[in-house]
Amino acid sequence: MNIEEFYSEDERRRASREIEFGRDWRDANNVRYELSWVEDTGEMYLMREPVPGAYEDPFGDIIVGKDDVEDLVVRPLGVVTTHERVEEILVGWPDAMAADQGVEWLAATLRAAGVVS
Repeated sequence: MNIEEFYSEDERRRASREIEFGRDWRDANNVRYELSWVEDTGEMYLMREPVPGAYEDPFGDIIVGKDDVEDLVVRPLGVVTTHERVEEILVGWPDAMAADQGVEWLAATLRAAGVVS
């Protein structure tokens, strides 16, 4: 889904405060992501930059990219009810984001915390 579809599915998302956990997450294909947490819904999501070609993301989905800058693709990850809990789960995230394949660290960390399966 694109970012507009994501917000339209639940208007609380649009009005809510969001806390960003970095804009420079990269995966093995060097695709850039932004990680955010929506306060009113507790949802964590990744927003992926458009990319050409097809590849497998760290969550096992096959992504067919486009060269359309207006198609910011959103991947809802799961719900974490408090900001404090998000901070506990993501301890060390700035270093992980700066490392090669930081999104793979993120996927493993969120799986271990039970946020994604």
